Amino acid sequence: MKDQSVKRSPVPKEAASYLIPFILVTSCFALWGFANDITNPMVKAFSKIFRMSVTDGALVQLAFYGGYFAMAFPAAIFIRKYSYKAGILMGLALYALGTFLFLPAKETGAYYPFLIAYFILTCGLSFLETSANPYILSMGDEKTATRRLNLAQSFNPMGSLLGMYVAMNYIQAKLHPMETAERAMLGDAEFEAVKNHDLGILITPYITIGVVILLMLLLITFTKMPGNAERPQRIDFLPTLKRIFARPKYREGVIAQFFYVGAQIMCWTFIIQYGTRIFMENGMGEKAAEVLSQKYNILAMILFCSSRFICTFLLRYLNPGKLLAILAVAAGGCTAGVILLQDIHGLYCLVGVSACMSLMFPTIYGIALEGLGDDAKFGAAGLIMAILGGSALPPLQALIIDRQIILGIPAVNISFILSLICFIVVAIYGYRSYTIFNRT
Repeated sequence: MKDQSVKRSPVPKEAASYLIPFILVTSCFALWGFANDITNPMVKAFSKIFRMSVTDGALVQLAFYGGYFAMAFPAAIFIRKYSYKAGILMGLALYALGTFLFLPAKETGAYYPFLIAYFILTCGLSFLETSANPYILSMGDEKTATRRLNLAQSFNPMGSLLGMYVAMNYIQAKLHPMETAERAMLGDAEFEAVKNHDLGILITPYITIGVVILLMLLLITFTKMPGNAERPQRIDFLPTLKRIFARPKYREGVIAQFFYVGAQIMCWTFIIQYGTRIFMENGMGEKAAEVLSQKYNILAMILFCSSRFICTFLLRYLNPGKLLAILAVAAGGCTAGVILLQDIHGLYCLVGVSACMSLMFPTIYGIALEGLGDDAKFGAAGLIMAILGGSALPPLQALIIDRQIILGIPAVNISFILSLICFIVVAIYGYRSYTIFNRT
């Protein structure tokens, strides 16, 4: 006869087995958030260091998000053949390699080796996101999968905040105080000296985070991850793609994700240019204006982070598609203010956009992958490839910004029409998810 005095654990065995893996995988969300948001201010930094246009500086984003696009399906094939854990480890290894390549890039003194380092780094991030997002979705009941992913994604902006803080205090604040116009008048020898100083400042945080990534890689290597023992599966690449893209909810989700990521990166990258113009028109020096603009960028990320937890709570009571549509409409309204207002109030609107964006990525992700089963491994790759929006759209915005003035309005204001279009696309997807896809 069993001892009736033995109490059952209040935590289900399955849930308990996922706890440590959930914490470790969620930590990876913060790590790639750090990479994303230490990089956004580098568009302005590289433009200044190498005396380039905004358009040339935006090649940083092209290289950064191009890595996501290039490696998404190879990552999915790798994960399907091996496991989510193997995909995460490969991602961390490539992430670390990319950061360490900043050292030889600095030694060359050229711009393009940095773009190669960013590309390799984000090939690693592509592996990480293609592995971690669906792994989190698989850790429990599918009914709560979107809410669970939102919770994990809530730690992504914490890494982003740290990335912004490091960019502001350990890169931007320590770069040579000489302004862009003064750099343009330097002779070759003086320019090289200033450039080498600034590149030495720029690479230090990247090398440091590379060491952290290696430590995380070792920790996950020696941790038992549930589901890691799954058998290698047959890879029917084209039939699987045909099957998942035949689903309107998934197909339109990939499109919505492309435009959302484009809007997010544009809003966070060019807030520096937007704020700098406003503050310089009020008599502030360029360097001081850039640092103050970055503080507004950090405020935007704080709002983004806070809103993510609030929206995760609201998902207990509201349909994900409905909440997505509401927030996309609100983001569009704020973006209209960014375009039309040419003073500090426009900057306030740009900060406010971040509060509306917080829910979008994981919610689009969760809606699109719902019901895919094991096909989610390839479905995740398509949604990660959609991050190409962060590579394709910012250079278009930079081309507009380089025009300086359009129809008597600052070009940086006009450029946010691209973000407005993006939020309209997301609002349509949210509406269709709630009214049409939710019934099928």
